[in-house]
Amino acid sequence: MAGFKHLVTVKFKEGSAVDDIIKGMEKLVADVDLVKSFEWGQDMEGPEMLTQGYTHSFSMTFDKKEDYAAFQTHPNHVEYSATFSAAIEKILVLCFSAVQIKPTPSA
Repeated sequence: MAGFKHLVTVKFKEGSAVDDIIKGMEKLVADVDLVKSFEWGQDMEGPEMLTQGYTHSFSMTFDKKEDYAAFQTHPNHVEYSATFSAAIEKILVLCFSAVQIKPTPSA
């Protein structure tokens, strides 16, 4: 098992300060030890009919589902969520126990 994943894909509202929102998320995950890894990216290649307007994805890994649940109620997350939610036009969220088939090579 590769932990519990929280995957969020969004389309930001026109005029949103996306760079500031992402910096805020980076600070959030750095400050909360429950998050074991964090990755994000912006779509650069997907055809519009497949991306359906979504532009950014964020992925967090937790050791277990209970850590994700604790993260959801963590004061830093609750505070940040208001800023993040206000900037979202469309959102898709998936939470799942990850099955790792090919591990990431060691550095």
